[in-house]
Amino acid sequence: MTTETEKTDLSALRISGEKKNSYNSRKISPKFIVGIGVIALFVAGYFLLQGSFAGATEVEVATASLTFPSQANAMLTASGYVVAQQKASVASKGTGRLVYLGVEEGDRVKRNQIIARLEDSDVIAALEKAKADNEVAKADLDDARRTLERQQTLYSSGLTSKAELDAAEARQRRVLALIRSAEAAVKGAEVALENTRIRAPFDGTVLTKDADVGEVVAPFASSISSRGAVVTMADMSSLEVEADVSESNITRVSAGQPCEIVLDAYPEKRYAGFVHKIVPTADRAKATVLTKVRFKDRDDSVLPEMSAKITFLAKELDASAASAPPKLTVPAAAVVKRDDIDVVFLVKDGEVVQVPVKTGEVLAGRIEVKEGLRQGDKVVLRPDPDLSSSSKIKVKS
Repeated sequence: MTTETEKTDLSALRISGEKKNSYNSRKISPKFIVGIGVIALFVAGYFLLQGSFAGATEVEVATASLTFPSQANAMLTASGYVVAQQKASVASKGTGRLVYLGVEEGDRVKRNQIIARLEDSDVIAALEKAKADNEVAKADLDDARRTLERQQTLYSSGLTSKAELDAAEARQRRVLALIRSAEAAVKGAEVALENTRIRAPFDGTVLTKDADVGEVVAPFASSISSRGAVVTMADMSSLEVEADVSESNITRVSAGQPCEIVLDAYPEKRYAGFVHKIVPTADRAKATVLTKVRFKDRDDSVLPEMSAKITFLAKELDASAASAPPKLTVPAAAVVKRDDIDVVFLVKDGEVVQVPVKTGEVLAGRIEVKEGLRQGDKVVLRPDPDLSSSSKIKVKS
């Protein structure tokens, strides 16, 4: 009995042929193989990158750029805009339809020049009536004077009464009053006619045209369909640069201080200027003080609302420095000695190349490079003594 039971138990532990065949028939999934391959590529790439950056030197870089000689004399810089100090939106005191507009954008006008005219037929008619009423009053005055003279003669002869004389005098005074009233009406009509003529308030240049012939012009644009201003004009000789200077630096600026103005529109051109006025109040929101810089040698290329950069100078530039062209410079820390030769390390494609240079004068912490570099080249700042051509580098972010 015991032997049969043991045989039975042992037989239960055997693996049947069917199960064995099912285990052997299983296959590895293709997705599993692809996943293993991707992981292997990532691991290989990581070690390759580690190997490529092994021994790379971390460096700071700077750019070779053009520097004007005036920058060696600079105390402070600020940004601002060109603003016309005398500017006006020219409108009419009267209301009417615009029938004539004699200017357009860019035209120069003289003070009191008629630049536009409103419809005036009704005003002219009112003026003519006022003049006619004045002539009638003057004719009545001649008759009143002769009547008064006759009454005075008759009264002195006792041939008329005092009442008749008083009536003649009263009539003359009444006619004189009518004449003054008629003359005032004439002046009023003349003013009304003048209000239909829109004149330039000062010598200047038309900046914008705000109305066209046929539109209704009204003071203060009293309706949606009417225009308030006809043109906007400015005195171009009053152009100045208004720049915001930080409160912490305003002590370095003073009235009359020499400046250099560079317009963003013409970065290669410089204009001499000086501090005309420091506005005696600060902008609380921006913590700045408005400073007005006046041009010394402005030309017609300077236009209102152009953006500009102001360089406040420690002293006036001489004529040669003011007209000198810009020079190619790099930070002085980029130039080092190698075998008693001035060199810089030029950055190219993640490596450096030692380049000999010919240097010139020092301008505000930068040194002139006469030969060896071009504008826009990247060079290493404070290169390590062990740095050499073909050294691998990493640029500090």
